[in-house]
Amino acid sequence: MVFVRRVTLREVARRARVHTSTASRVLNPATRELITEPIARRVMTAAEQLGYQPNPNAYSLKTNRTRTVGVLIPDIANPVFPPILRGIEDAFAQAGYTAILANTDNDGDREGAIFGEMLARRVDGLILATARRRDPIVERCLAQAIPVVLINRTVDRGDVSFVVNDDAFGIALAVAHMAALGHTRIAHLAGPLTLSTGFARHRGFVRAMKKAGLRADPKRIGVCAGFTESEGRRAFLELRARDRSFTAVVAANDMIALGCYDAAAEVGLRIPEDLSVTGFNDMPFLDKLRPALTTVRIPHYQMGAQAARTLLARLNGGLAAVEHVTLLPELIARGSTVAPGAKSGKERRVR
Repeated sequence: MVFVRRVTLREVARRARVHTSTASRVLNPATRELITEPIARRVMTAAEQLGYQPNPNAYSLKTNRTRTVGVLIPDIANPVFPPILRGIEDAFAQAGYTAILANTDNDGDREGAIFGEMLARRVDGLILATARRRDPIVERCLAQAIPVVLINRTVDRGDVSFVVNDDAFGIALAVAHMAALGHTRIAHLAGPLTLSTGFARHRGFVRAMKKAGLRADPKRIGVCAGFTESEGRRAFLELRARDRSFTAVVAANDMIALGCYDAAAEVGLRIPEDLSVTGFNDMPFLDKLRPALTTVRIPHYQMGAQAARTLLARLNGGLAAVEHVTLLPELIARGSTVAPGAKSGKERRVR
């Protein structure tokens, strides 16, 4: 067995003709900007020539930091999350941090177990895309002073940082779009009301209908147990069993909207000739559907990057102020929405 000796920071500093503390600052992305560019370039060149690899254990012992952050997501199969995660990872990489990803399958017990594992790994902080409006993990983070940022969802208390979309505004765009096309009997398939996304979009639908001079008829509103295609199908069929007069459906997310596609095909309805449908999130490949889905586009990558920056500010600044960031979505009108009786249209954006 051949053992390769680890190159030390002192050797890098000696090769670059700088003090060890200077080399340390250069090789730490969080402090690199404190060193002038010529010296930083000299240190980086020396590190590359010598094959220097930082020792994370030594860093952890010295600073009580691991430079790792836990990221919990509710459903890894949902295509909305990859671009969000890319934004998170890119922002952390620039600061020299590594994200540890965990999928919870929307299971509260699993979330609790993963949370314990993250703490055992001594992560420096957490980004949670799993929060319920009343969430025990968020409560534990706040009680134990664990740096945490929520993404895509919020809780009912206001003393935790979050980065979300303006869900009510996004749904209002969808309702206004349907109304402008001439639809008056508009149904809504809401997400789980225990989640801020489901609750805010449902409430936004009711308010937007009132603003448009339309009635949000309770018999045309269904609530899904999850943001899934199967729940969208189930809720649509249940909705249609109560009322067959609606000509449009505003779905709380794209997966629920896909469930509408499935159910409509089962009962012989054509989209958009018989029924217009909108989603929310603008997952990848929606433009490949037939017809392509009209949806509310959220800034996935920007949301992830902002959540990472918000957490980094708390990690680097100690007890930084709680930060609430709300990003604006836009409506992408495609072929799944037309005026009652009309044929499919082309893609266009509505801000």
